[in-house]
Amino acid sequence: MIYLDSAIATEATEAVAWGWVKGITTNPTLLAKSDAPPEVTLKTLAAITPGELYYQLVSEDCEGMIREAHRAREIIGDQLVLKIPATFNGFQALPKLSPEISCSVTAIYQPTQALIAAEGGAKYAIAYVNRATNLQGDGGSLLRSMKALLQGSETTILAASLKSAAEVTHAIIAGADHITVPLALLKTLTTHPLSEETKAEFNHLGCGLR
Repeated sequence: MIYLDSAIATEATEAVAWGWVKGITTNPTLLAKSDAPPEVTLKTLAAITPGELYYQLVSEDCEGMIREAHRAREIIGDQLVLKIPATFNGFQALPKLSPEISCSVTAIYQPTQALIAAEGGAKYAIAYVNRATNLQGDGGSLLRSMKALLQGSETTILAASLKSAAEVTHAIIAGADHITVPLALLKTLTTHPLSEETKAEFNHLGCGLR
C-alpha cells in the first residue's frame, strides 16, 4: 500500500482524491506542523481518509503508552494504527495493545527488532530507510534482513524516510511491502520527462475521440 506521510489536512484531501493513496501516516514532528491541536488534526485526518491513520505514541513508559493508545483509539476509532517506538518499553506495551488495536513498531534499525515486533503481534514493522542509510550505511540491507526474518509471519514491512523515486524503487525491491512518503514525492512517483515527451508525440501525430 501507498501512504501519505503528512498531518496537513489540505495535503491529505488532495492525495486521497487521487484514489491510489490508501492511508495516512503521522508522527509527532508532522503533527507539530499542523495549525490545530493534535486531537483536532487527527479527527480531521480520520474523516478525510477512508483507510488507516497512523498515530505515534510519545509516552516514555509502558503504562503511559497504554493510556495514550486508548486515548488515540477514542479519537480515531477503528482506522487507528499505533506507531510504537522500537524501544524496550515499547516492546513491553506492544503485546498488551496488539490484541485490540492495530499496531506497528516504528524506528527499526536492527532486524531483530522486526522479529520481536512480529512476536508481539505488530501488523507492520517500520524502517526509516534513508536515515538508516545515512547512519548505518545501507537501508536496503536492513530491509532485506527484515524480510528474511519476517518470512512466514503476518507482519509486513512499511518503508519510511524515503527521499526520491529511486529510493522508493530500491526499498520495494529490497523487501518493503508498503511505502509512506510526503505529498511532493508522491507526485514525482507518477511522472517522468520521457513519459511526457512520448505523450506529446502521440497527441501531435495521432487522432482520438474528442
